[in-house]
Amino acid sequence: MYRENTKKIQIGDRVIGGGNPILIQSMTNTRTEDVRATVEQIHRLEAAGCDIIRCTVPTLEAAKAIGEIKKQISIPLVADIHFDYKMAIAAMENGADKIRINPGNIGSAERVKAVVDVARERNIPIRVGVNSGSLEKELVEKYGGVTAQGIVESALDKVHIIEDMGYDNLVISIKSSDVMMCVAAHEELVKHTNYPLHVGITESGTVISGNIKSSVGLGIILHEGIGDTIRVSLTGDPVEEVKSAKLILRTLGLRKGGIEVVSCPTCGRTRIDLISLATQVENMVQDIDLDLKVAVMGCVVNGPGEAKEADLGIAGGDGEGLLIKKGEIIRKVPEEQLLATLRQELLNWEKELG
Repeated sequence: MYRENTKKIQIGDRVIGGGNPILIQSMTNTRTEDVRATVEQIHRLEAAGCDIIRCTVPTLEAAKAIGEIKKQISIPLVADIHFDYKMAIAAMENGADKIRINPGNIGSAERVKAVVDVARERNIPIRVGVNSGSLEKELVEKYGGVTAQGIVESALDKVHIIEDMGYDNLVISIKSSDVMMCVAAHEELVKHTNYPLHVGITESGTVISGNIKSSVGLGIILHEGIGDTIRVSLTGDPVEEVKSAKLILRTLGLRKGGIEVVSCPTCGRTRIDLISLATQVENMVQDIDLDLKVAVMGCVVNGPGEAKEADLGIAGGDGEGLLIKKGEIIRKVPEEQLLATLRQELLNWEKELG
């Protein structure tokens, strides 16, 4: 499996590659210069399960803010750099654990070397990022459009530029909003390099469309053994990115821990507001650290049977509900007490195991 054989890279106090656990990344959407707002958002992301955070650094003020932000968070911070090589240097000098650059838009070889020299001095990894939207005109012409082959060639060209400067503390990221092109590009890239890869579907869209595109694309890529860190890019609250990434990893069996909530799709037998109940359960279990499956069913007729593969379940009826454990009904409760009863049962379970 490719993932097992990638080069190990240290980012702050975390290590990726070489078969280490796949880490979840997200990116702040605050102004990095606003330290308070940025730190508050990172704390929310940390609580949701984010492992590495990326912040944009478009100004010297933002670069200086990196140092203040770093003092108040506990996960590694990546500085996202576009165009101005001085921002990359300033971000590293202010404590960035990793920088993300596209050497193609940084400028001359001398400017790229200036960034690489500082990274080498501080042993800071560089993520070489190439998006389909920034593919060079020559490669578009060579391949007759934006293609997976062109994306890969562009990324490897950038990697070779930095390697030729004597530095190989690198992570590669190639992204496209075209899901299957992105998959094909990753399948091609792993034939040519053993650097760890950050994977994601860029510009994937809103929470609904973005989740579908990311689940399909990342599902294929990760299942093929590719990817050391991931980001689900969504137009929305970045906390949703982290929740989705966790669920994708758990669904693929690539991450354990956390409560998995399953629920039925409702039908004419449903006599409770199952949609609201399932959403409340999903939100409620976020802060409970148990590796369990919880079922939320809308029918007391089929609920126990459908929930038998879950560790715990609730099934709603007309004014009353059932608490189910390992497929067995253990208690009847009034409908309005279902949620509280389930939470108490989970807390009891957590206490017993703790």
